[in-house]
Amino acid sequence: MSSTSAVEPGTRLAERFRLEDRVSESDGATLWKAIDEILARPVAVHTFGPDFPRVHEVVTAARAASRLTDPRLTQVFDAAEDDKASYVVSEWVTGESLTDLLSSGPLEPERAAGLVAEAAEALTHAHEANLYHLCLRPSHLVWTTGNTVKVLGVAVDAAMYGLTTDQPALDDAEGLGRLLYAGLTGHWPGDEEEGGLPAAPMIDGHFCSPRQVTAGVPSYLDTVTVRACLPESRRGQSALASPSDVAEALADVARPMPIPISYPSTPAVASASHTEGLDIAHRQKSSSPPRPPLPPRRVSNGGGGSTLNRVLMTLVVLLVIAAVGVGAWTIGRSLGSPTASQTASASPTSSASSSAAAESVKPDKAQGFDPLGDGDEKSDMAKLAIDGKPSTLWKTETYTSADLGRLKDGVGLLVDMGKSMQISDVVATLSEAQGATVELKVGDSPELSALKTVATKKNAAGKTTLTPEQATSGQYVLIWFTRVPTDAGTFHGTIYEVVVHSPGSA
Repeated sequence: MSSTSAVEPGTRLAERFRLEDRVSESDGATLWKAIDEILARPVAVHTFGPDFPRVHEVVTAARAASRLTDPRLTQVFDAAEDDKASYVVSEWVTGESLTDLLSSGPLEPERAAGLVAEAAEALTHAHEANLYHLCLRPSHLVWTTGNTVKVLGVAVDAAMYGLTTDQPALDDAEGLGRLLYAGLTGHWPGDEEEGGLPAAPMIDGHFCSPRQVTAGVPSYLDTVTVRACLPESRRGQSALASPSDVAEALADVARPMPIPISYPSTPAVASASHTEGLDIAHRQKSSSPPRPPLPPRRVSNGGGGSTLNRVLMTLVVLLVIAAVGVGAWTIGRSLGSPTASQTASASPTSSASSSAAAESVKPDKAQGFDPLGDGDEKSDMAKLAIDGKPSTLWKTETYTSADLGRLKDGVGLLVDMGKSMQISDVVATLSEAQGATVELKVGDSPELSALKTVATKKNAAGKTTLTPEQATSGQYVLIWFTRVPTDAGTFHGTIYEVVVHSPGSA
């Protein structure tokens, strides 16, 4: 496009963002995959030609969106408006969009609902800051390679396309309802197909409900969808008129769980919104996470082949049964042996014996703990680490090195149990990035000097169990980072969930 010919691969913006691959062009706006040379990470960059009519609106929206803190909303890093080069720089997200997830048919109903519930909560946060989406499509909802939900394009996409409305809450609620409809049915409830999804079937001039399209959709999810985006089918039911209404209606659904898949260190799958680098660019199917195997199809190729298959299957089943039986017999013997029971009773403070009778105890509250800095460390996100949802998270501020930029000796998440209790162990789900050093500190006062270090784990990543070496009790439990791992060139600690186990008073 001639209007953007001055910007070519290799161009550096703000003396740090080097444009590499042109992903797409549309109406004077060009989307690039670029490299942040200072932090050595990929970023998405949108550049605008001189004939693009809404540069000011897009840059203004991007600057406003950069202040959003919900981790489920794509981060905006930089935005500039000048005569030579106007641009927006944002997070480069890798993963599978809802469009990708639906390529082989509808999702399991609970999974579709869980993804949309996360999106609804994220958009509720955006609406609290008076920022809206207004053009939700399946390509805007991504299940990332880091096993989290991302909603793309808040505020920025609407500015890109010049969309305005006098009822943003209702529009975004309807958008969430359409995403849920797509997840449940594999169809799009709109005037035309969207992202390769066929248009939803119609009866008497209005869209069929999900249960009329796909067997097995639970009635309550059918009702939520109807209330959100199918006004002709509500039959007296009230509309879900905002993202917070949708989030509340889906509050009890199971959230999408992390999938135990090893992704390549530099994933080739790139999903992006038109403003955030997620246009499914250079997709290589081999790097996509494997899908659950489909049920075997009946193939008739003559009696001999099927008979052999049945014989082989029978042998496999018999071998599995035999192996399970031997394993159960072995476990039974070891559990019943006097030596095992004597060993357990001889070491009452061992992690095996203390956790056997331990139960998880729900914390009262949590806060970001930075007594060696400004006192607070993203406390507004702290509740996300004790909400029972492994897809939400708390993380530290961003530092320039693993040793917290040499600014302090540690920083962490302080969990208040509400009363003093014995602590068997604490299970903290961290990010998969290697390099964290965490300490477990316990005490009866929320002061650093009053909290005693009872366990330490170096190079901690993923689900990390911190077990005190001896009997420990206290009201306050502190997960204390003394080193934080790197993440795309920056350094921060992440906690998805904290579970505290206590043997109680017994």
